[in-house]
Amino acid sequence: MEALEVIGRRAKEAAARLGLLGQEEKAAALRAAGEALRTAAEELLAANEEDVARAVEKGMRDSLVDRLRLTRERIDSMAGGLDEIALLEDPIGEVISMKKRPNGLMIGQKRVPLGVVGIIYESRPNVTADAFGLCFKTGNAAILRGGSDAISSNLGITRVLQESLRKSGLPEYAVQLISDTGRDTAARFMKLNQYVDVLIPRGGAGLIRTVVENSTIPVIETGTGNCHIYVDESADYEMALNIIDNAKTQRLGVCNACESLVVHSAVAEEFLPLIYQRLTEKQIIFRADERARAIVPAMEAATEEDYGKEYLDRLISLKIVDSFDEAVAHINRYNTGHSEAIITQNYENAMRFLDEIDAAAVYVNASTRFTDGGEFGFGAEIGISTQKLHARGPMGLLALTTTKYIIFGNGQIR
Repeated sequence: MEALEVIGRRAKEAAARLGLLGQEEKAAALRAAGEALRTAAEELLAANEEDVARAVEKGMRDSLVDRLRLTRERIDSMAGGLDEIALLEDPIGEVISMKKRPNGLMIGQKRVPLGVVGIIYESRPNVTADAFGLCFKTGNAAILRGGSDAISSNLGITRVLQESLRKSGLPEYAVQLISDTGRDTAARFMKLNQYVDVLIPRGGAGLIRTVVENSTIPVIETGTGNCHIYVDESADYEMALNIIDNAKTQRLGVCNACESLVVHSAVAEEFLPLIYQRLTEKQIIFRADERARAIVPAMEAATEEDYGKEYLDRLISLKIVDSFDEAVAHINRYNTGHSEAIITQNYENAMRFLDEIDAAAVYVNASTRFTDGGEFGFGAEIGISTQKLHARGPMGLLALTTTKYIIFGNGQIR
């Protein structure tokens, strides 16, 4: 593996050039990179099979193997994400304010790249292409450090992207992958603040906590997803069943999947048997409080830990509440600041839920699975920020920019 300092210097040099590229030049390079991924599909699938085989041999859960696995459709989706990013309006160079001071100075703000973006992530190889696309579009160089589970896939994708950049006459080190997945290398990467301007962790709670606690680089914290759906007393049952089914079972191993249900006691007697039947047909196991188990005895007993857990598995917690206020208090106590939803026909409760729930994305009568850069119209996402500084929620192009002041004078002195 090349020294981290070498990787850092190359990224810094690449970023200096990337920040000067025009919109059309970047768009053409992104389209070429997308086509290169499609052309290399066989090579990428073969590399991914190595990763999947190792994961299965190690006994990785099916939901996590699914998150790791590439298919032709997923490769095409990665390429399509680059095509979509190419079409998005380029924020770099936008002058977002300009005011004239009494002394005649014109003082404005201009949107510019962050510089070098470091990303530490786990088992999802699509992050490699998504991160490159968003960073490249915003004039940032990307240094990526994926997990050992997806190393063959990530190396393959990075090779394809670098070769495409070379053919386009652009710096191949706009994207680099740290091939050593050991913890010591990750720890040293977190200290590379002389080269890396911001570090973004994507993965489980342990990874994110480690980065936040050990990095000397400024961190944009992306959080885990203990996402709740609250079934209010005025909820339409059929709508609630469909939304919860989608939010929980469409993909188990993703951060915007529903992990916790909260149900108003006024509808619990009727609704709980319905949702139990609907989800157990798809092998979902309920861990519920005593009141819920009195209605559906087959549910397992929940512990305090269950209410705050991101399962990423065929498990869901359930809590019965007696009021809207109790529902909000429970959700705000146990949520991770990601995505929360209410199913209701009550307008006042819907508006209060939007105001009172503390999370990056708050839904009324819709699945939490929509918290996604593509679904929000960003083309892709660099992660979903659950912090409150600089960026919050799905992070698209704007989250990868900063501003600098530009000042025009005609000889003023102070």
